[in-house]
Amino acid sequence: MNIRYPGFHFCLLVLLLLPVWAEAASTTEIQGLRLWNAPDHTRLVFDLSSTVEYRLFTLEKPHRLVIDFNATSLRKKLGNLPSGSRHVSKVRYAAQPGNRFRVVLDLQLPVRPRSFLLRPSGEYGHRLVIDLYDRNGQVQPVTTTGKKKSASAPRDIVVAIDPGHGGEDPGARGKRLRAREKDVTLAIARKLKRLIDAEPGMRAILTRKGDYYVGLRKRMQIARRHHADLFVSIHADAFRNSKARGASVFVLSRRGASSEAARWLAAKENASDLVGGVSLDDKDDILASVLLDLAQTGTLAASMRAATLVHREMGKIGKLHGDRIQNAGFVVLKSPDIPSMLVETGFISNPTEERNLTSGRHQQKIAKAIFRGIRRYFQLEPPPGTRLALEKQKKLEQQASRYVIQPGDTLSEIAAKHSVSVASLRSENRLKSDQIRVGQVLRIPRT
Repeated sequence: MNIRYPGFHFCLLVLLLLPVWAEAASTTEIQGLRLWNAPDHTRLVFDLSSTVEYRLFTLEKPHRLVIDFNATSLRKKLGNLPSGSRHVSKVRYAAQPGNRFRVVLDLQLPVRPRSFLLRPSGEYGHRLVIDLYDRNGQVQPVTTTGKKKSASAPRDIVVAIDPGHGGEDPGARGKRLRAREKDVTLAIARKLKRLIDAEPGMRAILTRKGDYYVGLRKRMQIARRHHADLFVSIHADAFRNSKARGASVFVLSRRGASSEAARWLAAKENASDLVGGVSLDDKDDILASVLLDLAQTGTLAASMRAATLVHREMGKIGKLHGDRIQNAGFVVLKSPDIPSMLVETGFISNPTEERNLTSGRHQQKIAKAIFRGIRRYFQLEPPPGTRLALEKQKKLEQQASRYVIQPGDTLSEIAAKHSVSVASLRSENRLKSDQIRVGQVLRIPRT
Protein backbone atom coordinates (compact mmCIF):
# COMPACT_ATOMS: atom_id res chain seq x y z
CA MET A 1 0.00 0.00 0.00
CA ASN A 2 1.46 3.36 -1.08
CA ILE A 3 1.14 5.86 1.79
CA ARG A 4 1.93 9.56 1.16
CA TYR A 5 2.91 12.02 3.90
CA PRO A 6 2.28 15.54 2.58
CA GLY A 7 4.51 17.20 5.22
CA PHE A 8 7.43 14.80 4.81
CA HIS A 9 8.97 16.41 1.73
CA PHE A 10 8.57 19.91 3.21
CA CYS A 11 10.34 18.90 6.43
CA LEU A 12 13.13 17.30 4.41
CA LEU A 13 13.53 20.51 2.41
CA VAL A 14 13.72 22.57 5.62
CA LEU A 15 16.44 20.31 7.02
CA LEU A 16 18.46 20.61 3.83
CA LEU A 17 18.20 24.42 3.82
CA LEU A 18 18.99 24.94 7.53
CA PRO A 19 22.74 25.48 6.99
CA VAL A 20 22.01 28.08 4.32
CA TRP A 21 19.52 29.89 6.52
CA ALA A 22 21.86 29.78 9.48
CA GLU A 23 24.62 31.31 7.38
CA ALA A 24 22.28 34.03 6.15
CA ALA A 25 21.09 34.75 9.68
CA SER A 26 24.66 35.15 10.91
CA THR A 27 25.65 37.57 8.15
CA THR A 28 26.38 41.11 9.35
CA GLU A 29 25.06 43.98 7.28
CA ILE A 30 27.00 47.18 6.70
CA GLN A 31 24.28 49.78 7.16
CA GLY A 32 26.28 52.89 6.41
CA LEU A 33 29.62 54.66 6.53
CA ARG A 34 30.31 58.04 8.11
CA LEU A 35 33.47 60.14 8.02
CA TRP A 36 34.61 62.88 10.39
CA ASN A 37 37.50 65.23 9.66
CA ALA A 38 39.49 66.21 12.75
CA PRO A 39 42.61 68.41 12.74
CA ASP A 40 45.00 65.55 13.48
CA HIS A 41 43.15 62.49 12.15
CA THR A 42 40.26 61.21 10.07
CA ARG A 43 37.63 58.98 11.68
CA LEU A 44 35.52 56.50 9.71
CA VAL A 45 32.57 54.78 11.35
CA PHE A 46 30.91 51.72 9.83
CA ASP A 47 27.37 51.20 11.15
CA LEU A 48 26.72 47.46 11.50
CA SER A 49 23.74 45.24 12.20
CA SER A 50 25.80 43.12 14.62
CA THR A 51 29.37 42.59 15.75
CA VAL A 52 31.79 41.49 13.06
CA GLU A 53 35.15 39.88 12.42
CA TYR A 54 37.47 41.97 10.29
CA ARG A 55 41.08 42.59 9.41
CA LEU A 56 42.75 45.63 7.91
CA PHE A 57 46.10 46.27 6.26
CA THR A 58 47.81 48.97 4.23
CA LEU A 59 49.22 48.84 0.72
CA GLU A 60 51.60 51.19 -1.08
CA LYS A 61 52.16 52.50 -4.62
CA PRO A 62 49.54 53.89 -4.39
CA HIS A 63 48.72 54.17 -0.67
CA ARG A 64 45.59 52.26 0.29
CA LEU A 65 43.90 50.88 3.40
CA VAL A 66 42.02 47.59 2.96
CA ILE A 67 39.30 46.39 5.35
CA ASP A 68 38.09 42.79 4.90
CA PHE A 69 34.84 41.87 6.67
CA ASN A 70 33.94 38.22 7.32
CA ALA A 71 30.34 37.06 6.85
CA THR A 72 29.26 40.52 5.85
CA SER A 73 27.07 42.07 3.17
CA LEU A 74 26.07 45.58 2.18
CA ARG A 75 22.50 46.71 2.78
CA LYS A 76 22.64 49.64 0.35
CA LYS A 77 25.20 51.66 -1.53
CA LEU A 78 27.45 53.77 0.66
CA GLY A 79 26.67 57.45 0.24
CA ASN A 80 29.15 60.11 -0.79
CA LEU A 81 31.59 60.99 1.96
CA PRO A 82 32.26 64.59 3.03
CA SER A 83 34.95 66.30 0.99
CA GLY A 84 38.08 67.82 2.42
CA SER A 85 39.55 64.74 4.09
CA ARG A 86 43.30 65.04 4.45
CA HIS A 87 43.69 61.28 4.35
CA VAL A 88 40.96 59.69 2.18
CA SER A 89 40.46 60.55 -1.48
CA LYS A 90 38.04 57.77 -2.46
CA VAL A 91 36.22 54.72 -1.08
CA ARG A 92 35.72 51.55 -3.15
CA TYR A 93 34.02 48.32 -2.13
CA ALA A 94 32.90 44.96 -3.49
CA ALA A 95 31.64 41.56 -2.35
CA GLN A 96 34.27 38.81 -2.16
CA PRO A 97 34.03 35.01 -2.42
CA GLY A 98 33.21 33.15 0.78
CA ASN A 99 30.57 35.61 2.02
CA ARG A 100 33.18 38.29 2.62
CA PHE A 101 33.13 42.01 1.86
CA ARG A 102 36.07 44.29 1.07
CA VAL A 103 36.35 48.06 1.45
CA VAL A 104 39.34 49.89 -0.02
CA LEU A 105 40.25 53.44 0.98
CA ASP A 106 42.37 55.30 -1.55
CA LEU A 107 44.68 57.45 0.54
CA GLN A 108 46.29 60.81 -0.05
CA LEU A 109 49.27 60.00 2.19
CA PRO A 110 50.57 57.06 4.24
CA VAL A 111 48.59 56.49 7.43
CA ARG A 112 48.82 54.78 10.80
CA PRO A 113 45.38 53.18 11.35
CA ARG A 114 43.77 52.46 14.71
CA SER A 115 40.52 50.48 14.88
CA PHE A 116 38.07 49.22 17.50
CA LEU A 117 34.51 47.89 17.76
CA LEU A 118 31.75 49.62 19.73
CA ARG A 119 28.63 48.02 21.15
CA PRO A 120 25.20 49.64 20.77
CA SER A 121 24.82 52.87 22.72
CA GLY A 122 22.05 55.45 22.59
CA GLU A 123 20.78 55.92 19.05
CA TYR A 124 23.66 53.93 17.52
CA GLY A 125 24.00 50.19 17.05
CA HIS A 126 27.16 48.15 16.53
CA ARG A 127 30.01 50.13 14.99
CA LEU A 128 33.51 49.66 13.66
CA VAL A 129 35.61 52.79 14.20
CA ILE A 130 38.81 53.40 12.23
CA ASP A 131 41.02 56.38 13.01
CA LEU A 132 43.65 57.37 10.44
CA TYR A 133 46.73 59.26 11.68
CA ASP A 134 49.74 60.46 9.72
CA ARG A 135 52.31 57.66 9.62
CA ASN A 136 55.12 59.97 10.75
CA GLY A 137 53.14 60.73 13.89
CA GLN A 138 54.27 64.34 14.00
CA VAL A 139 52.14 66.66 16.11
CA GLN A 140 51.00 69.82 14.41
CA PRO A 141 52.74 72.78 16.05
CA VAL A 142 50.64 75.31 17.94
CA THR A 143 50.39 78.45 15.86
CA THR A 144 49.81 81.89 17.32
CA THR A 145 48.90 85.09 15.58
CA GLY A 146 50.53 88.45 16.00
CA LYS A 147 54.10 89.53 16.47
CA LYS A 148 56.50 87.38 18.40
CA LYS A 149 57.01 88.72 21.90
CA SER A 150 60.15 88.54 23.98
CA ALA A 151 60.26 86.21 26.95
CA SER A 152 59.94 89.18 29.34
CA ALA A 153 56.93 90.72 27.59
CA PRO A 154 53.58 90.20 29.34
CA ARG A 155 51.42 87.49 27.79
CA ASP A 156 47.68 87.04 27.28
CA ILE A 157 45.63 84.85 29.59
CA VAL A 158 44.61 81.66 27.76
CA VAL A 159 41.22 80.03 28.34
CA ALA A 160 40.62 76.54 26.93
CA ILE A 161 36.96 76.09 25.98
CA ASP A 162 35.83 72.50 25.59
CA PRO A 163 32.59 71.89 23.64
CA GLY A 164 31.38 68.52 24.94
CA HIS A 165 30.90 65.47 22.70
CA GLY A 166 31.14 65.76 18.89
CA GLY A 167 31.25 63.57 15.79
CA GLU A 168 29.61 60.19 16.24
CA ASP A 169 29.06 61.06 19.93
CA PRO A 170 26.02 63.39 19.89
CA GLY A 171 25.64 63.54 23.67
CA ALA A 172 22.18 64.03 25.14
CA ARG A 173 19.23 64.60 22.82
CA GLY A 174 16.08 66.66 23.23
CA LYS A 175 12.74 64.91 22.81
CA ARG A 176 10.68 67.63 21.17
CA LEU A 177 13.11 69.34 18.78
CA ARG A 178 15.60 66.43 18.68
CA ALA A 179 18.36 68.94 19.49
CA ARG A 180 21.80 67.38 19.93
CA GLU A 181 24.05 68.30 22.82
CA LYS A 182 27.14 68.36 20.59
CA ASP A 183 25.62 71.13 18.43
CA VAL A 184 24.49 73.22 21.41
CA THR A 185 27.86 73.03 23.17
CA LEU A 186 29.80 74.00 20.04
CA ALA A 187 27.52 76.98 19.36
CA ILE A 188 27.89 78.29 22.93
CA ALA A 189 31.65 77.63 22.91
CA ARG A 190 32.12 79.64 19.72
CA LYS A 191 30.17 82.56 21.17
CA LEU A 192 32.18 82.41 24.38
CA LYS A 193 35.43 82.38 22.40
CA ARG A 194 34.45 85.53 20.54
CA LEU A 195 33.75 87.31 23.82
CA ILE A 196 37.06 86.26 25.37
CA ASP A 197 39.07 87.13 22.26
CA ALA A 198 37.54 90.61 22.28
CA GLU A 199 38.71 91.21 25.86
CA PRO A 200 42.14 92.90 26.05
CA GLY A 201 44.72 90.63 27.63
CA MET A 202 42.73 87.43 27.07
CA ARG A 203 42.35 84.86 24.31
CA ALA A 204 40.58 81.52 23.97
CA ILE A 205 41.26 78.22 22.24
CA LEU A 206 38.72 75.48 21.42
CA THR A 207 39.44 71.81 22.05
CA ARG A 208 37.35 71.07 18.95
CA LYS A 209 36.43 73.53 16.21
CA GLY A 210 33.93 71.40 14.32
CA ASP A 211 31.72 68.34 14.44
CA TYR A 212 34.27 65.64 15.26
CA TYR A 213 35.11 63.64 18.36
CA VAL A 214 38.08 64.39 20.60
CA GLY A 215 39.10 61.94 23.32
CA LEU A 216 38.59 63.15 26.88
CA ARG A 217 42.24 63.07 27.88
CA LYS A 218 43.24 64.58 24.58
CA ARG A 219 41.09 67.60 25.43
CA MET A 220 43.22 68.05 28.53
CA GLN A 221 46.37 67.65 26.45
CA ILE A 222 45.24 70.35 24.01
CA ALA A 223 44.71 72.75 26.91
CA ARG A 224 48.15 71.97 28.33
CA ARG A 225 49.81 72.31 24.93
CA HIS A 226 48.41 75.84 24.64
CA HIS A 227 49.50 76.65 28.23
CA ALA A 228 45.91 77.33 29.28
CA ASP A 229 45.28 79.21 32.53
CA LEU A 230 41.71 77.88 32.81
CA PHE A 231 39.74 74.97 31.31
CA VAL A 232 35.98 75.32 30.82
CA SER A 233 33.98 72.36 29.51
CA ILE A 234 30.51 73.15 28.10
CA HIS A 235 27.69 70.58 28.32
CA ALA A 236 23.90 70.25 28.38
CA ASP A 237 22.29 68.02 30.98
CA ALA A 238 19.61 65.35 30.54
CA PHE A 239 17.35 63.39 32.88
CA ARG A 240 14.57 60.85 32.52
CA ASN A 241 12.16 63.30 34.19
CA SER A 242 11.51 66.04 31.64
CA LYS A 243 10.64 68.49 34.44
CA ALA A 244 14.25 68.67 35.62
CA ARG A 245 15.77 72.02 34.71
CA GLY A 246 18.43 74.53 35.57
CA ALA A 247 22.15 75.11 35.01
CA SER A 248 24.91 73.75 37.24
CA VAL A 249 28.68 74.03 37.57
CA PHE A 250 31.03 71.18 38.51
CA VAL A 251 34.60 70.97 39.76
CA LEU A 252 36.67 67.86 40.40
CA SER A 253 35.84 65.83 43.50
CA ARG A 254 38.51 64.84 46.01
CA ARG A 255 37.93 61.23 45.10
CA GLY A 256 38.48 62.03 41.43
CA ALA A 257 41.66 63.91 42.32
CA SER A 258 42.96 60.93 44.29
CA SER A 259 42.38 58.50 41.44
CA GLU A 260 44.13 60.84 39.01
CA ALA A 261 47.04 61.27 41.38
CA ALA A 262 47.45 57.50 41.54
CA ARG A 263 47.38 57.30 37.75
CA TRP A 264 50.05 59.99 37.35
CA LEU A 265 52.30 58.49 39.99
CA ALA A 266 52.02 55.03 38.44
CA ALA A 267 53.18 56.36 35.07
CA LYS A 268 55.53 59.09 36.21
CA GLU A 269 58.61 57.44 34.70
CA ASN A 270 57.09 57.84 31.25
CA ALA A 271 55.34 61.13 31.87
CA SER A 272 56.48 64.13 29.90
CA ASP A 273 53.77 66.40 31.36
CA LEU A 274 54.69 68.94 33.98
CA VAL A 275 52.97 69.46 37.31
CA GLY A 276 53.29 73.03 38.43
CA GLY A 277 56.29 73.38 36.16
CA VAL A 278 58.10 70.45 37.79
CA SER A 279 58.64 67.13 36.01
CA LEU A 280 57.86 64.01 38.06
CA ASP A 281 59.94 61.54 36.09
CA ASP A 282 63.15 62.07 38.07
CA LYS A 283 61.56 62.27 41.54
CA ASP A 284 61.18 59.44 44.05
CA ASP A 285 57.66 58.28 44.92
CA ILE A 286 57.35 60.26 48.15
CA LEU A 287 58.57 63.56 46.70
CA ALA A 288 56.48 63.09 43.54
CA SER A 289 53.41 62.42 45.69
CA VAL A 290 53.99 65.55 47.78
CA LEU A 291 54.54 67.74 44.70
CA LEU A 292 51.45 66.36 43.00
CA ASP A 293 49.33 66.82 46.13
CA LEU A 294 50.44 70.44 46.45
CA ALA A 295 49.69 71.09 42.77
CA GLN A 296 46.26 69.47 42.98
CA THR A 297 45.32 71.26 46.19
CA GLY A 298 46.11 74.65 44.69
CA THR A 299 44.40 73.79 41.41
CA LEU A 300 41.22 72.54 43.11
CA ALA A 301 41.01 75.68 45.24
CA ALA A 302 41.44 77.90 42.17
CA SER A 303 38.85 75.82 40.28
CA MET A 304 36.35 76.37 43.07
CA ARG A 305 36.92 80.13 43.16
CA ALA A 306 36.52 80.46 39.39
CA ALA A 307 33.49 78.13 39.29
CA THR A 308 31.79 80.08 42.09
CA LEU A 309 31.95 83.29 40.07
CA VAL A 310 30.61 81.57 36.93
CA HIS A 311 27.87 79.88 38.97
CA ARG A 312 26.83 83.26 40.37
CA GLU A 313 26.60 84.79 36.88
CA MET A 314 24.63 81.80 35.54
CA GLY A 315 22.10 82.36 38.32
CA LYS A 316 21.43 85.86 36.99
CA ILE A 317 20.11 84.59 33.63
CA GLY A 318 18.01 81.61 34.72
CA LYS A 319 17.29 78.90 37.23
CA LEU A 320 20.14 76.97 38.81
CA HIS A 321 19.99 73.23 39.41
CA GLY A 322 21.24 73.42 42.97
CA ASP A 323 22.45 76.41 44.97
CA ARG A 324 26.11 75.41 45.17
CA ILE A 325 29.03 74.13 43.13
CA GLN A 326 28.87 70.37 42.58
CA ASN A 327 31.70 67.85 42.65
CA ALA A 328 32.27 64.98 40.23
CA GLY A 329 35.07 62.82 38.84
CA PHE A 330 34.71 63.88 35.21
CA VAL A 331 37.89 63.07 33.27
CA VAL A 332 38.10 66.51 31.66
CA LEU A 333 38.38 68.10 35.12
CA LYS A 334 41.44 66.10 36.16
CA SER A 335 44.32 68.31 35.02
CA PRO A 336 46.55 68.65 38.11
CA ASP A 337 47.95 71.98 36.93
CA ILE A 338 45.03 73.75 35.20
CA PRO A 339 42.00 75.07 37.14
CA SER A 340 39.02 73.39 35.50
CA MET A 341 35.23 73.50 35.59
CA LEU A 342 32.34 71.88 33.74
CA VAL A 343 29.24 73.97 33.03
CA GLU A 344 25.93 72.19 32.46
CA THR A 345 24.09 74.95 30.62
CA GLY A 346 20.61 73.47 31.16
CA PHE A 347 18.53 70.34 30.64
CA ILE A 348 18.13 69.50 26.98
CA SER A 349 15.59 66.87 28.12
CA ASN A 350 13.30 69.68 29.35
CA PRO A 351 11.16 70.99 26.44
CA THR A 352 11.41 74.63 27.53
CA GLU A 353 15.15 74.51 28.12
CA GLU A 354 15.67 72.57 24.89
CA ARG A 355 14.03 75.43 23.01
CA ASN A 356 16.21 77.95 24.88
CA LEU A 357 19.41 75.99 24.29
CA THR A 358 18.78 75.99 20.52
CA SER A 359 18.09 79.74 20.50
CA GLY A 360 21.04 81.84 19.37
CA ARG A 361 19.89 84.66 21.65
CA HIS A 362 19.82 82.43 24.74
CA GLN A 363 23.13 80.83 23.79
CA GLN A 364 24.64 84.34 23.76
CA LYS A 365 23.21 84.97 27.25
CA ILE A 366 24.86 81.80 28.51
CA ALA A 367 28.16 82.70 26.86
CA LYS A 368 28.07 86.20 28.39
CA ALA A 369 27.34 84.81 31.86
CA ILE A 370 30.26 82.37 31.68
CA PHE A 371 32.49 85.12 30.30
CA ARG A 372 31.61 87.56 33.09
CA GLY A 373 32.50 84.95 35.69
CA ILE A 374 35.80 84.13 33.98
CA ARG A 375 36.73 87.79 33.53
CA ARG A 376 35.98 88.57 37.17
CA TYR A 377 38.10 85.64 38.33
CA PHE A 378 41.12 86.81 36.33
CA GLN A 379 40.60 90.42 37.42
CA LEU A 380 40.90 89.22 41.01
CA GLU A 381 43.63 86.63 40.38
CA PRO A 382 45.58 87.40 37.21
CA PRO A 383 48.35 84.83 36.58
CA PRO A 384 51.88 86.20 37.01
CA GLY A 385 53.49 87.43 33.82
CA THR A 386 50.21 88.31 32.11
CA ARG A 387 49.02 91.67 30.87
CA LEU A 388 46.22 91.67 33.43
CA ALA A 389 48.70 91.04 36.25
CA LEU A 390 50.82 93.97 35.04
CA GLU A 391 47.79 96.25 34.82
CA LYS A 392 46.69 95.26 38.31
CA GLN A 393 50.17 95.97 39.65
CA LYS A 394 50.17 99.41 38.03
CA LYS A 395 46.81 100.21 39.60
CA LEU A 396 48.08 99.16 43.01
CA GLU A 397 51.14 101.32 42.55
CA GLN A 398 49.00 104.27 41.55
CA GLN A 399 46.80 103.76 44.59
CA ALA A 400 49.86 103.46 46.81
CA SER A 401 51.34 106.67 45.35
CA ARG A 402 48.38 108.73 46.57
CA TYR A 403 47.72 109.77 50.14
CA VAL A 404 44.55 111.30 51.61
CA ILE A 405 45.40 113.76 54.40
CA GLN A 406 43.98 112.82 57.79
CA PRO A 407 43.36 115.11 60.82
CA GLY A 408 46.66 115.96 62.56
CA ASP A 409 48.87 115.23 59.52
CA THR A 410 51.76 117.52 58.68
CA LEU A 411 53.69 117.68 55.46
CA SER A 412 56.95 116.68 57.15
CA GLU A 413 55.34 113.62 58.82
CA ILE A 414 53.82 112.49 55.51
CA ALA A 415 57.22 112.90 53.81
CA ALA A 416 58.97 110.87 56.55
CA LYS A 417 56.26 108.15 56.43
CA HIS A 418 56.82 107.63 52.68
CA SER A 419 60.61 108.09 52.79
CA VAL A 420 60.63 111.16 50.57
CA SER A 421 61.84 114.71 51.13
CA VAL A 422 59.49 117.57 51.96
CA ALA A 423 60.86 119.47 48.95
CA SER A 424 60.05 116.61 46.51
CA LEU A 425 56.60 116.22 48.06
CA ARG A 426 55.97 119.95 47.68
CA SER A 427 57.28 119.90 44.08
CA GLU A 428 55.22 116.83 43.05
CA ASN A 429 52.00 118.50 44.25
CA ARG A 430 52.96 122.08 43.24
CA LEU A 431 52.53 123.34 46.79
CA LYS A 432 53.67 126.91 47.48
CA SER A 433 53.81 126.29 51.24
CA ASP A 434 53.62 123.52 53.81
CA GLN A 435 49.95 124.23 54.49
CA ILE A 436 47.65 121.24 53.84
CA ARG A 437 44.00 120.46 54.58
CA VAL A 438 42.09 117.38 55.73
CA GLY A 439 40.78 115.33 52.78
CA GLN A 440 43.33 116.74 50.37
CA VAL A 441 44.92 114.07 48.11
CA LEU A 442 48.68 114.20 47.72
CA ARG A 443 50.71 112.40 45.07
CA ILE A 444 53.71 110.64 46.56
CA PRO A 445 56.79 110.96 44.33
CA ARG A 446 58.64 107.77 43.43
CA THR A 447 62.00 107.34 45.08
